[in-house]
Amino acid sequence: MGASDRKMTFLKGAAILGIAGIIIKLLGAVFRIPLANLIGDVGMGYYNGAYPIYVFLLTLSTAGIPTAISKLISERLAVNENQEAHRVFRVSFLLLFIIGLSTTSILFFGAEYICEMVGNPGAYYAMRAISPALLFVPIMAAFRGYFQGMQNMSPTATSQVVEQLFRVFFGLTLAFYLFPVGLEFAAAGASSGAAFGGLFGGIGIIIIYMKKKKQIRQGIRQGVIRTRESVGTILRKILIIAVPVTIGASIMPIMNLIDMALVMNRLQTAAGFTEEAATALYGQLSGMVGAIINFPQVLSMSIAMSLVPVVSAAYKRKETAFLQKNVELGVRTSALIGLPCAFGLMVLAEPIMLLLYPMQKASAVSAAPCLFIMAIGVVFLSIVQTLTGVLQGLGRPSVPVMNLAIGAVAKIICTYTLVGIPSINVKGAALGTTAAYAIAAALDFIAVKAYTKTRFNLSMTFLKPFAAAVLMAVCVHFAYLVFEMIAGNSIATLLSVAVGVGVYALAMLLIKGVTEEELRMLPKGEKLARALKKIQRK
Repeated sequence: MGASDRKMTFLKGAAILGIAGIIIKLLGAVFRIPLANLIGDVGMGYYNGAYPIYVFLLTLSTAGIPTAISKLISERLAVNENQEAHRVFRVSFLLLFIIGLSTTSILFFGAEYICEMVGNPGAYYAMRAISPALLFVPIMAAFRGYFQGMQNMSPTATSQVVEQLFRVFFGLTLAFYLFPVGLEFAAAGASSGAAFGGLFGGIGIIIIYMKKKKQIRQGIRQGVIRTRESVGTILRKILIIAVPVTIGASIMPIMNLIDMALVMNRLQTAAGFTEEAATALYGQLSGMVGAIINFPQVLSMSIAMSLVPVVSAAYKRKETAFLQKNVELGVRTSALIGLPCAFGLMVLAEPIMLLLYPMQKASAVSAAPCLFIMAIGVVFLSIVQTLTGVLQGLGRPSVPVMNLAIGAVAKIICTYTLVGIPSINVKGAALGTTAAYAIAAALDFIAVKAYTKTRFNLSMTFLKPFAAAVLMAVCVHFAYLVFEMIAGNSIATLLSVAVGVGVYALAMLLIKGVTEEELRMLPKGEKLARALKKIQRK
C-alpha cells in the first residue's frame, strides 16, 4: 500500500467519523433542547447532577483503552499476526467488561452518598438510572477499538449513531411519561436514555461483528504465529498506551465535576441561594448553555483527529517544512471556525436562548449572560483541541494534559471566588471555564512553537479572521434589530445567523483571508478557487 493509498484510507475514515459526529451532535441537540423545555432549569439541574459523574467514570473506562486496542491490533495485523490481534481484542474485552461492571456498581450503590456530597440530593434517581450505561458502553468500546485497528471506521460510526438514536428516543419518551410524577423522576427517565442507547448500540456492533465472524476466522487461519504473548504482557501494553490518553481525556470531565461540586455548594453556602434556586442556576449553566456550547466542538475535534496522523508521520520522517505547514494550517482553521462561532453566540446570546427554549423564557433570559461568557471560550477551546492533536502527533501527550491541568487550577480559584458573590453567582463558573481554556491555549501555543519551530503568520492566522468576525458581529446585531421588529425573535434569529454566515464568508474572501491553495484542498476545490479569483479581481 503506497503513501497516497494510506492517505486516502485515512481521509475516508475521517470523513465517516466526522459525518457521524455531526449527526450525533444534532441528535444531542434534539434531545437536550426539548428536554430543557419540558423539565426546566430545576429538572436539568437534577439531570446534570448525574451526567458529569457518569461522563467522568465513562472517560476512565473508555477514553484510552480503545485507542490502545486499535494501535496494538493494527501493529499485529501489519505483520500478519492475525491470531495475536484477535487475542488482544479478547483480553481487552474482558478488561473493559470488568471495569464496566465496577463503575456501574460504584455509581448505582454510591448514588445517595455522591448526591449528598455535591449538595444535589434530587439527582439520586437520575444517577441510578444512568448507571447501567457504564457497563454497556465499555463493551461496545472494545468492539470499536477492534474495528478501528482493522482501519474499518464504519462499525464505530454506525454504533455511535444507533446509540444516540435510542438514547434520544427512550430518554425523551420516559422523561415525558414520568414528568407528571415529579421532576426528579423525569430527569431519571432522561438519564436512562444513555443506558438504552448503550444497550442497543452494543447490540448493533455485535451484530456487525457476527456478520464478519467468518471473514475474521479466515484471516486468523491465514495469519502467522511468531510469538504468543501472555495475558499479563498484553494488559501491560494496553495500560502503557491507555493511561496517558485517559488522563488527558479526563481533564474536561473533571472540570465539569468541579462545576457540579463547587457551584451548588458555593451558591447555597456563600451566595445565599436556596437549594432549588441553586439547582435552577446550575441547570441553566450546564443543561441549557452547555448544549449550545458543545456543538462547535465537533468541527474543532475533527481537525484535531485529522492532524494527529499527519503530524506524527511528518515528524517521524523529519519533513520539517510539511510539518510546520500543517501545524499552521490546523491552528488557522480552528481560528477560522472558532472566531465567527464565538462572536455569533455573543451577539445573539439572548435571542438564541429564547429561540431554543421558548417554554422556559425566564430561565432562557437568565442563562443568556452565561452563554455570552462561555462563547468567548469557544475560540480558546478550538485552539486547545487542535494543538492537543499536534502535541499528541509529536509524541508529547503529557504536555497538553499539564497545560489543561494548570487551566483547571485557575478555574477552581475563579469558580470558588466568583460564584460566592451573589451578583455574579453562576456566571463565575462560566468565567472560570473561559479562563481555563485561555490559559491552556496560550501554554499549548508556546509549546507547539518550541517543539516545531513553526512561524505563524499572525495576520492570516488570527487578525484577518478576527476582523471578519467583528464585521460579521456588527452586521448580525443590526440585522437582528431590523428582522425582530418585522418577524419576531425566532425568524429574526435564524435570518440573522444566515446574514452572519454570508458576511463572514464574503469578508474573508475580500480581505484575502483564504488562499487558493487552501480552497483546492476542499471538495469541489477547483471550482471554489476559480470563484475566489473572480471575486478578488472585482
